[in-house]
Amino acid sequence: MTDQTHQPATGQFDFDLFVIGAGSGGVRAARTAPATGARVAVAEDRSLGGTCVNVGCVPKKLYSYAAHYHDSFKDSAGFGWDLGDAPRFDWATLRDRKTAEISRLNGIYRNLLNNSGATLIEGRASIADANTVVVNGERHTAAKILVATGGWPFLPDFPGREHALDSNRIFDLESFPKRFFVIGGGYIAVEFASIFNGLGAETHLSYRGDLFLRGFDNEVREFTRDEMAKKGVNLHFNTTVESIDKQGDVYSVRLSDGQVLEVDCILAATGRKPNIEGLGLENVDVALNVDGTVRVNERFETTTPSILALGDIIGGPELTPVALEEAMHLVRAHFGDGVVGGLDYDSIATAVFCHPNIGTVGLSEEAARETFDSIRVYTADFRPLKHTLSGSDERSLMKLIVDDASDKVVGVHMVGDEAGEIMQGIGIAVRAGLTKADFDLTVGIHPTAAEEFVTMRSVTRT
Repeated sequence: MTDQTHQPATGQFDFDLFVIGAGSGGVRAARTAPATGARVAVAEDRSLGGTCVNVGCVPKKLYSYAAHYHDSFKDSAGFGWDLGDAPRFDWATLRDRKTAEISRLNGIYRNLLNNSGATLIEGRASIADANTVVVNGERHTAAKILVATGGWPFLPDFPGREHALDSNRIFDLESFPKRFFVIGGGYIAVEFASIFNGLGAETHLSYRGDLFLRGFDNEVREFTRDEMAKKGVNLHFNTTVESIDKQGDVYSVRLSDGQVLEVDCILAATGRKPNIEGLGLENVDVALNVDGTVRVNERFETTTPSILALGDIIGGPELTPVALEEAMHLVRAHFGDGVVGGLDYDSIATAVFCHPNIGTVGLSEEAARETFDSIRVYTADFRPLKHTLSGSDERSLMKLIVDDASDKVVGVHMVGDEAGEIMQGIGIAVRAGLTKADFDLTVGIHPTAAEEFVTMRSVTRT
């Protein structure tokens, strides 16, 4: 235990830890630190649970489930089901039931904080100095201040940008748009293009690059592009939005390739930036990285050691489970046994809930070729058993990337139904450093799509 770790509470400060932001990472830190004896407060000026619970992964996944029914109804005919009248989708029902579920989760987060012993303060917090936070005009002192305010949508500047919605506002539309336009090529853009397409909107996606999901395995990106296009998403690559004009309830989107599209709703999913405006960071010495994220060391300390930061604002993988793990490591370092580090960012499994889903862990083929002298690539591109009767032409892709020298599986990728669910288990194997021989010795579950990961024997390429 070093002299930097937690010491018994004294009367010098009101709290040992003051958390700004009650999102996933902030709540986890605020819940676990009191168990060490720390006096903890957490401030939040919006709904509890942060982006993930309120305007991120939870409502997005609920909407993704809803969108999948479109294909399920269609596929059921091949299995003998006669649904009679064509199914009808009611946007208001989905929206309002989603809202009720989020409200329930907000209550759960409130109870978790209250039961932990942390003090919840509702209001916008700002840092006055290295040990002082102001909320609603009231000053609170703390030995350590944790900034866990997450990210905020960023919209580029172009004529008519005020007509575009960001991802915070897309969940609660008054009415369902018949024509939907998405700007962007990341997770959010691709997922919402699939969602609104599945719910029945004529959907367009425009991206300035030649292919979306930059940073993912190229074969996965290409496969996903083709599958989304087959499902009816209109993809516009190497294009930018030059302007948006509104005429009544209709928006005219002018693209750089000369096309003008009339749509009913526009989502600008063009990235997120650290949500640090108005936090008072200018009042303390907190250095930022070139990209605007907050610079921290392995103890999650900023350049002012009493000011801590974690989650999306520090520039790591912008994923809820990452923020949760960072919070656990932070509490251990500062209020537990003082152990520092240990969080491995290299083998984090993730999923993109487009249609079909993407699941991935480890290195892309491109990154593996840069990392290792020699690799082996195994791929399986097939029509799932389900679709032999459904009549759908949807296909699945599975891919293993192996370091030739060690035989370790260093990357696994999938495009297909329930890819995220499948990849969670595969992520354990990659994190554990298992070899291709280990995969080969594993008996598959038949008939499943997942068994392909342990039955691929022929090298696709080296």
